[in-house]
Amino acid sequence: MNICFGISVEAVLKSILRTMPRISVIIPVYNRAKLISRAVDSVLKQSYKDFELIVVDDGSSDDTLKQLRDYKSVTVLSLDTNSGVSAARNFGVAHSCGEWIAFLDSDDEWKPEKLKEQLEWSDQHKSCTIFQSQELWVRKGVRVNPPRSHLKRDGDLFGVSLHRCMISPSCVMIKRTLFDAHGGFDETLRACEDYDLWLRIALKEKVGLVNKVHLVRYGGHSDQLSSSTPCQDKLRICALQKLLGRADLSAEKRTAVKKVIEQKATIVANGALKRGHLDDYRKYASIADAV
Repeated sequence: MNICFGISVEAVLKSILRTMPRISVIIPVYNRAKLISRAVDSVLKQSYKDFELIVVDDGSSDDTLKQLRDYKSVTVLSLDTNSGVSAARNFGVAHSCGEWIAFLDSDDEWKPEKLKEQLEWSDQHKSCTIFQSQELWVRKGVRVNPPRSHLKRDGDLFGVSLHRCMISPSCVMIKRTLFDAHGGFDETLRACEDYDLWLRIALKEKVGLVNKVHLVRYGGHSDQLSSSTPCQDKLRICALQKLLGRADLSAEKRTAVKKVIEQKATIVANGALKRGHLDDYRKYASIADAV
């Protein structure tokens, strides 16, 4: 056994911290062999270099792992079965060590200054533990302007986030301590997992904004969760119902949550009735009536 005398615990801890990256970047991927290199390359081309990049393969059955084989500076982790994006992100975070966590979806890409400019912003706003940037949309190869209702904003986002997800995972940077405090993504949700987590966080925290475009967000392909998961309002209703079970939900916010549950449940019930899905109609009509 080697015993080292004369070195304080504080000095040892500082030495360890110096070797830890400041940011952990997590990319979950499932069957995206044709897209994953674009996402990975956009991280490796960042002007800020003090990060670790962890790609979590969520049980892909295509050549995704083959595409990742030549990236020597990337940590590639694999799940045996397709467990969903929530499980993949949580798994990546659990195996990371950065002070900050940044997520990137496998079909998106970052601008080269994303990490640098976000960290510069955070150094000027030290009390802020979660913030995001603006994004540029590309749909089926064509740049489009996001509706004004989807433009990123800052401050208290709880009320507006009840209606739609106002934080994009690929835009956000979050303090590890905050992510851990809220238990990460809900692995029972195969979609709308971001809507659920950001609502839980926005209930307590204000969200910062770096008002620059740092993300190119691609859409219009068939394997997007938004395209492959039918009736996502059902999942959003689940997330909202979870909020009602919280003792720290104020009376004002509880009323707002109930109103949105009623709206979304009514929409789902009417859609089910039109399609002749009577069980769903009765279930969601009952939910709308109950709140």
